Amino acid sequence: MTYVVLFLLSFMLTYFIKNIALKKSLVAIPNDRSSHTEPTPHGGGIAVAITWFVGISYLYYINDMNSILYFSLLAGMIISVVSYLDDLYEISARVRLLIQSLIASLALYLLGGLQNIDLFFFSIDNQIITNIFAFFTIVWFINLYNFLDGIDGYAGSEAIFLGLAGFLLFGESHFLVLVFAVLGFLVWNWHKAKIFMGDVGSTLLGYNIAIFTIYYANQDALNLWVWIILFGLFWFDATITLLRRYKNNEKLSQAHKKHAYQRLTQSGWTHDKVVIVSIVVNLILLILVYIISNTAMAFFISVMLLYFVLKFIDKKKAFNA
Repeated sequence: MTYVVLFLLSFMLTYFIKNIALKKSLVAIPNDRSSHTEPTPHGGGIAVAITWFVGISYLYYINDMNSILYFSLLAGMIISVVSYLDDLYEISARVRLLIQSLIASLALYLLGGLQNIDLFFFSIDNQIITNIFAFFTIVWFINLYNFLDGIDGYAGSEAIFLGLAGFLLFGESHFLVLVFAVLGFLVWNWHKAKIFMGDVGSTLLGYNIAIFTIYYANQDALNLWVWIILFGLFWFDATITLLRRYKNNEKLSQAHKKHAYQRLTQSGWTHDKVVIVSIVVNLILLILVYIISNTAMAFFISVMLLYFVLKFIDKKKAFNA
């Protein structure tokens, strides 16, 4: 019953936010960098954020959630507020990065840092190194999730997949809260989207995944790689695209349409076709994690899979075309 209530809360909040955005003319206007052709309300991530924080607070209240994880995730509220202000007023990149850095530092303090990094053949226990890695992981996940929120249903379906995968592998209730908080929004965001998530939702989702990664890695170091595999579709695309643009001497802060999912839509694929194929790839990644006991092997196979997917997309639409 709890999850039905959360779904309905997210669904109704998204509906009201959509109507308010239309009345206030808070719409995303298409430009040459957009994957959309019609002005569309944004800010639907507010519904996701409110439902998410209500849901995890309820779990904490009934003692169904670890306090360390709860307060670490609760710090994401700051990310949501700042990102919403950015949606409205376009905060400078430097200010956003500064705030994200402060939140990443706060999160690591609340989590007790990242204890060690298992590199399969040896382990890094130096707390300076592990926490520098964890710091950049949080900041990168926040931003890359925002980069990958560009077509209908893509960011939302990824969050639902990660929530379901997390519940299957770890069996904890907060993953279902994530699923239903996003599902209520996704009903309105499926192709064609009647409302967009906006930075307020995408940055929070990226932050949440980073917190899950570090929290569960502290329980078992190999869980770090489990989450990296599960989140592979997003971080692989964002990271390779960034490196390619750097190699081309492009201005990295400039908006673009070179991510793999964007090039697929440019090649003629519809938004829903891209999302459905992404779900299939995600399911394969989950199967790899679930059936291969050797995490190093699962990681290697997942990277090879993502590499071949990227090569397929390169043939459909070249990176520099």
